[in-house]
Amino acid sequence: TLIFLAAPKDKATSSANRAPELELTFNWDPEAYSGGRNFGHLAYKVDNIYETCQRLMDKGVTINRPPRDGYMAFVKSPDDISIELLQEGEALAPQEPWASMPNTGSW
Repeated sequence: TLIFLAAPKDKATSSANRAPELELTFNWDPEAYSGGRNFGHLAYKVDNIYETCQRLMDKGVTINRPPRDGYMAFVKSPDDISIELLQEGEALAPQEPWASMPNTGSW
């Protein structure tokens, strides 16, 4: 089963090129995939990495690698796939509580 996705900023280009930005695949074979063995990780650019991480934390998501540098963070999906969050454009100036927040778990 395939699901094709495009972020709002990419929708027009994806539609014009008839090419998705992200293809999610569910394999119906009996092999069990675990721990992200099926691929490395996903990465998404966000408009404000601090606001995005705060919004995720407010919903109970653990920030495994906080955006101490104002540019990059990692979270994990419920099935243990790493998701990288990247600041769109230049890195934001470091700010608390992110600058001194330690890593949690693996990413």
